[in-house]
Amino acid sequence: MTDLAACATLACIWEATAPKPGNVYRGADFEDVTYADFLTSAAVIGQPIASAGKVGAGQAILDCISAIHASVGTNTYLGTVLLLAPLAAARTDIPLRDGIGEVLAGLTAADTRTAYEAIRLANPGGLGKVDDADVNQPAPDITLLAAMQTGAERDLVARQYTNNFEQVLWVAERISAAGLPLSVSIVVAFLELLANHPDSLITRKCGIEISKQVSQRAAHVLSLGRPGDELFDREIAEFDFSLRTDGHRRNPGTSADLIAAALFVLLRENRLEWPVRFY
Repeated sequence: MTDLAACATLACIWEATAPKPGNVYRGADFEDVTYADFLTSAAVIGQPIASAGKVGAGQAILDCISAIHASVGTNTYLGTVLLLAPLAAARTDIPLRDGIGEVLAGLTAADTRTAYEAIRLANPGGLGKVDDADVNQPAPDITLLAAMQTGAERDLVARQYTNNFEQVLWVAERISAAGLPLSVSIVVAFLELLANHPDSLITRKCGIEISKQVSQRAAHVLSLGRPGDELFDREIAEFDFSLRTDGHRRNPGTSADLIAAALFVLLRENRLEWPVRFY
């Protein structure tokens, strides 16, 4: 699929629709954000993401978050947008694995300023304060890549900027190689990612020990088989319920962001068989 706007919107719709434990999906809203909010957000970010190659990744990020803020008034896709914008800015005549490094190396201090403005507008939960390149302070006069490097150890989205989107591309491979209906492939890849990388959003809100416990639980679910197996289905339902307690503070939202970015990669590189069997 060569229409980048459609790629972005469809990737976000698929990510939000797949029943990933601890996240909003069809029939499983949070008190403060709904499935409809995610679908609306997916629709309005398409064109801004498609413009990233012309206006720059930072401006595309700000345009997306501004559109989301105006449409639903809550943070739905900040992490996803931070990943999609540089991916959409990459050259279309070479694989993303080869082209993303060129985009990251070309990011500027102007991208940092607009990205920081977008993050403040989105007002994501659990950010806290840090010593270097704090988004609650005026943007530092450094490139967006340099700014992301300051947070790469604690945030998986920021880490993608420093490792040429290693985990995003890995997730894309896992989804495409699963040979299952797309929704099932997404859920399995989500659990695999979560089992291997403690979720940054959970870590920010609850601490690293809780985040590691969630990863261990994801690994346990995977050890029981695949969706459709009785033990797997029972355990993933209990896992989903446990992540939603306490005001969904254990929402693995960063893992969901990487899923959406991986789906964008698969769509942009025409690596899915059409018509797509989602269920």
